[in-house]
Amino acid sequence: ITMVEGESKEVDEDTLIAAIAFGHAAIREICQLQDRLIATLKKPLREYELSFADADLEAKIAEAIGDDIVRAARTPEKQERNLIRKAAAVKAMAAIGEENADKAKFVSEVLDKKLKAEMRKRLIAENTRIDGRDPKTIRQITIETRILPRPHGSALFTRGQTQALGVCTLGSKFDEQRIDALEGNYFRRFMLHYNFPSFSTGETKRQMGPSRREIGHGNLAERSISVVLPEWDAFPYTIRVVSEVLESNGSSSMATVCAASLSLMDAGVPLKRPVAGIAMGLVKEGDQAVILSDILGDEDALGDMDFKVAGTREGITAFQMDIKIQGISLDLMRRALQQAHEGRAHILGLMETALPSASPQLSDFAPKIVRVSLDQDKIGLLIGPGGKNIRELAKRTECTVDVDDDGTVVVCGLNVDGVRDAYEHVMGLMMEPEVGKIYRGRITRIVDFGAFVEILPGREGLMHISNISHERVQRVDDVVKLGEYVEVKLLAVDPMGKMDLSRKALLPDKDGVIGGTQSSEGRTRGPSRGGDRRPGGGGHRR
Repeated sequence: ITMVEGESKEVDEDTLIAAIAFGHAAIREICQLQDRLIATLKKPLREYELSFADADLEAKIAEAIGDDIVRAARTPEKQERNLIRKAAAVKAMAAIGEENADKAKFVSEVLDKKLKAEMRKRLIAENTRIDGRDPKTIRQITIETRILPRPHGSALFTRGQTQALGVCTLGSKFDEQRIDALEGNYFRRFMLHYNFPSFSTGETKRQMGPSRREIGHGNLAERSISVVLPEWDAFPYTIRVVSEVLESNGSSSMATVCAASLSLMDAGVPLKRPVAGIAMGLVKEGDQAVILSDILGDEDALGDMDFKVAGTREGITAFQMDIKIQGISLDLMRRALQQAHEGRAHILGLMETALPSASPQLSDFAPKIVRVSLDQDKIGLLIGPGGKNIRELAKRTECTVDVDDDGTVVVCGLNVDGVRDAYEHVMGLMMEPEVGKIYRGRITRIVDFGAFVEILPGREGLMHISNISHERVQRVDDVVKLGEYVEVKLLAVDPMGKMDLSRKALLPDKDGVIGGTQSSEGRTRGPSRGGDRRPGGGGHRR
């Protein structure tokens, strides 16, 4: 096997090996076809000589640096090791003279080759890595959650000299990313972005757009976590996680998986299980092979394999491997996966200690979301002509209101009162007016003979001038104002759906009796309203 890349739904190591073996069988047939094509074409091979190869110059460099590279290979700390190597490069350049001033690249390659040989020799002979660890030991891990006060969730994950800050932000359905793909449009509710600034490796570079590396690592981390996200029905939020790599010495993509998982839980996202990631390495000399857990940057560069494995306690969710040798056997890959399983379990244990479960409450800064199932025949009433009603509702409550064809309504807003107002409005659409019930309604129109009151969303009734107060009312707007909220009692609903409302029925009369004397039909006795009640025979309902 030379390379693998994929995702899975928490499969065990044996299942993954079986899947790779199945794919490998098909790839062998492709390779055989390529060999036959090459043999048929009979194109001559082209000779290539390394232009920088110079045995005499290499001997001068070796003599000048002495045992500096051996010391560098046995120096655990990265910065100190780099300083020794830089000093050795200065010695080498001085030794080869000014006539070879253009050979700096060659010197660097010779030093890397010697460092690689020494690192591998020590590992095979002494079972000791460049930083002093044995092959299975994982670097020290520290975890801090809720490290930033303003974002909805945050976590700082540090493993050795690799540190990733995960920041989680929650949004509404309107925040989903729309993808215009060849096969059609689709939406993404989960996005993970990985940033790798130059300062994380002690460098200064011009900051441009995301690199191929950032895109690839972010995609790997996103696939690692997407498997354990809650379904939309259980958690109707759009989720974005940004990983800021603050320091890097190997395995920053897997540190991103850990930091992202913790930041999601800190934000209150109910993950099925936390996810951790680990990068495995390999040093292979002949028949001897040593598998390394949690590799350093130098072990990635000077070793033979970079095998990233992410998953939960239940199984693997994503994996990626590239190697620098001709290939590795399935047996060696099986050993690497088993060692990765042990390392992942160790990391998950530390994560679970730092944050045992998702936060029970969302951040105060996170949007509030409620979902309502509306009868499909009421969707038009919610939306209104040309979307007028739903736009007015969104503006009045400062919320976003999204309605699907099946009647699912999602209300999202930062203001709790606004969300509650919008929710009650939608719930009101499903209610039918009940005679004798008291409603709190808004006055929508004032006419000479009374006022129209909206007691349910889109449902108005007439409060006749005689039902406003026990005292005689000369002008309606002397007692109630347009837009004012009043409590009224529903007296009657006629076969056409027209509603008679009374404010007077809820007020004490001069004897202190609430509502006064009622007729057998439930109407408050008062002056006859006759034909002047509704000029032209207009209806109550809009």
